Amino acid sequence: MANRTEILLASALTFVVAGCLRAADPVPSTGQVEFFEKRIRPLLADACHRCHSADSDPFKGGLRLDSKAGLLKGGENGAVIVPGHPEQSRLIEAIGWENPDFQMPPRRRLTAAQIADLTDWIRDGAPWPASPSTNSTASARPVDAAARARQHWSFRPVQSVAPPTPATPSAGQAVHPIDAFVHARLAQANLQPPPPANPRSLIRRVTYDLTGLPPSPEEVEAFAADPSDAAWEQLIERLLNSPHYGEKWGRHWLDLVRFAETNSYETDEAKPNAWRYRDYVIRAFNRDTPYDRFIREQLAGDELPDGGDDGIVATGFYRLGIWDNDPADKELARFDQLDDIVATTSQVFLGLTVDCARCHDHKIDPIPQRDYYSLLSFFENLQPYRNGGATDEVPLTDGGKALAVTEAGTAPKKTFLLRRGNPGSPGDEAHPAFLTVLDPPRPEVVVPAGQRSSGRRLALANWIASADNRLTTRVLVNRVWQHHFGRGLVRTPSDFGLQGLPPTHPELLDWLARDFVENSWSLKRLHRRILTSRTYRATATASADALRLDPSNDLFSRFDMRRLTAEEIRDSSIWVSGDGNPRMFGPGVYIPLPKEVLASQSVPGKGWGKSPPEDHVRRSIYVHVKRSLLSPVLLGFDLAETDRSTPVRFATTQPTQALGMLNGTFFNERAAALARRARREAGPSTEAQVRRVLQLVTTRPPTADDIARGTGLIQSLVNSDGVTPDAAFNAFCLLALNLSEFLYLD
Repeated sequence: MANRTEILLASALTFVVAGCLRAADPVPSTGQVEFFEKRIRPLLADACHRCHSADSDPFKGGLRLDSKAGLLKGGENGAVIVPGHPEQSRLIEAIGWENPDFQMPPRRRLTAAQIADLTDWIRDGAPWPASPSTNSTASARPVDAAARARQHWSFRPVQSVAPPTPATPSAGQAVHPIDAFVHARLAQANLQPPPPANPRSLIRRVTYDLTGLPPSPEEVEAFAADPSDAAWEQLIERLLNSPHYGEKWGRHWLDLVRFAETNSYETDEAKPNAWRYRDYVIRAFNRDTPYDRFIREQLAGDELPDGGDDGIVATGFYRLGIWDNDPADKELARFDQLDDIVATTSQVFLGLTVDCARCHDHKIDPIPQRDYYSLLSFFENLQPYRNGGATDEVPLTDGGKALAVTEAGTAPKKTFLLRRGNPGSPGDEAHPAFLTVLDPPRPEVVVPAGQRSSGRRLALANWIASADNRLTTRVLVNRVWQHHFGRGLVRTPSDFGLQGLPPTHPELLDWLARDFVENSWSLKRLHRRILTSRTYRATATASADALRLDPSNDLFSRFDMRRLTAEEIRDSSIWVSGDGNPRMFGPGVYIPLPKEVLASQSVPGKGWGKSPPEDHVRRSIYVHVKRSLLSPVLLGFDLAETDRSTPVRFATTQPTQALGMLNGTFFNERAAALARRARREAGPSTEAQVRRVLQLVTTRPPTADDIARGTGLIQSLVNSDGVTPDAAFNAFCLLALNLSEFLYLD
C-alpha cells in the first residue's frame, strides 16, 4: 500500500494537471463559437467524418475528428494539430497537398478559403465549444449520423448576418455589402481587392450576361466615354428592361427543367404545344415575376385561385421529361415518370438529390426512403402523360391549348413505399410530408373549390416557396451568382447535400438569401445588387499574389473569363452580320440541318419541318428542340442535356468546334453576310471594311496593326491563292468570327 506521502504527492499532481488542463482549455468567446459552428464544424463533417468519426469505426489511421478529445489525441502517427501553431500542425500539411504522400482529403483538395479557415482556427487555439456530443465522455459513444448530418450548413435556418465592417473604410463612401463580404475574405488571405476592368470589357461582359447578345460598337464607345457609376447603373437598367433579358435568363431556367419539345426514345414524337411553356418562362423573367410566385405557378398554377392561363401553361413543367410510348412494364414506366418529377423538383428548387432515395435510404444525405415516397405522394394524383388529348392539353382563354398537367379527381389514390423501388413489392403507406431533415411543418392540403384536383401540389408549392424554407432562396441566389461569375458560391448548384461542396462565402450566401426575400423575391433587384458591386466589375487579370494564394479563384481575387455559350455563339454570329430577326415567341423554328444529320434518325428526317428563311435568323432559344435531332452548331458547343436537369454547362475545347466554325455551312454563310454588311456600311475601301468588321466582332477600335494584318491577309489570298477579292474578304470575315476576342468574355 502506498504511504501517506505518495498519496499526497499523487493528489497534488492530479490537482496540478487538472488545473493546467483547465487553464489550457478556456471557454471559447461568442465570436469563436460562431466561427467554429459556421465554418469549422461543417467543414470537418463534410471533408473528414467519412473516414475519421464514430460512424467510420475503425477510424482510419486511428484518428477521430468529430470530437475535441479525438482531435487532440491524434492518430497512429501522433498529434495532428498544435493549438496556436498551424505551421507545426500535420493537419495543415495534409490539407495543403504539397506532400504527394500525405494529401487529405484524398478524393478532392479543399479550397483555398477552407484551408484559410482551418489555419485561422488552429492559430486561434483550435477552440471547440463544449456540447453533449463533443465532451470527452460523450465522444466515446457513437454519434447519431442523422443528427450530425442535420447540422450540415444547408439544413440549418438561413442566418441573419451583417456585412463586415471594412478595416479601412473609404471616407464618405459607403461600401457595397457584397464587397464587404468578399474583401474581408481577401484580407484574411493577405490579398488586395482586384482593380476594376476596363469599360469596354465591362459593357461587353454585362450585356452578354443580361441579354446573351453583343453590344454594338456605338454602345461600347458611349460607355467608354462615361464609365461613371451613374452610367453603369443606367446601363444595367436598360439591359434589364430589354426583351432580350427574358430570352437569356429564360434559357438558364430551361436548362434546369430539362426543356425539350419531343419525348425521346425511338419515335421521339413531338409534345403538343410545348413551346408555350418556353414563352411563359421568357415572359415571367421579363415581367420580373416574384420567384415565389414563379414556383407556385409551375408546381400548382392550375390550383391557384388566380392562376389564369399562365398558371395552366406553367404546369407544362411536369410534361417536359422523356416518355416511352410503348413501355414493356407500364406500371414501372408510370413510376419512372413520377421519379423524373421528384428528381427535377427536388434538384431545381431545393438543390437536393431526393431521387437517390427511390430504392433505399439515401446513401449520403439524411433522406430516408419514406421521405422520397412522401414527396412522391404529392404527385400521385397526376394523370399519366399520354402525348396529347384531354390529360395533357388544356384549353386557354385565347382559344389555343397548352401542354399542361391534370389530376384524376379530388381524392388521390394511396401511395405506398416500394421495397427496392419495385412497384410489385409495395410496403407501408406513405402520406404527404415534407423532408424531415428540414424540420418542416405539416402539409396544409386544401381541395381547390370547383376543380378536379387534390390541392396537394399547392401545399407542396407553398412550402417550397416559403420564406422559412432553408434551401429555396439559398439555391436560387446561388444560381444567379453562378451565371454572373461562372460558378456559384456553392460550386455544386443542384447538390447542397453532404456530397456537394460547401459555400466559399457562407455568410454572403445567407445575406443574399435574406435580402432577396426582404425585397419581394425580385430577380431583377438581385441582379442590380450583384452587378453594382466592385466584385462583379473586377478585372479578369490576376496578380502574381492572387495566382499563388488563390489559384482556383475561390476568394474572387479576379473575375473568371468565360467562353460564350452555344446559343450566344450562334446568335452573335447572326447579330454582328446584321441579319438578326428579333421576333419573339411562337412555335419552334426549324433551321436547316445537314442531310447527314437528318439521316441519323431511325426514320431519317422525321419530325423536322421547314421554316421560312426569315425564321432561320431568329434567336436560338426559339429553335425547335427535338431530343434525337439537335443542331450541330449548338450541340458542338456544349448545349444543355435535354433528358435531365442541367445545372452547369461545362465548356469543352475539341477539334470539331474549330472544324465546324471554319468549314461549316452556317458560319460560312454568316461570314458572307458579315462581309455584305461591312461593304454596305464602310464603302469600297478595303481598309475601311476591315476596320468595320473588327469593330463589330471585337467591339473595340482596331489598331493599325490589326487593320494591316487583315488587309495583308486579303491581298495574300488574292495574289497567292488566286481567289477573287470578294471571296478573300469573306475569308477574312470568317477568320474574324473565329477570333478568341469574339468567343470569350473577360
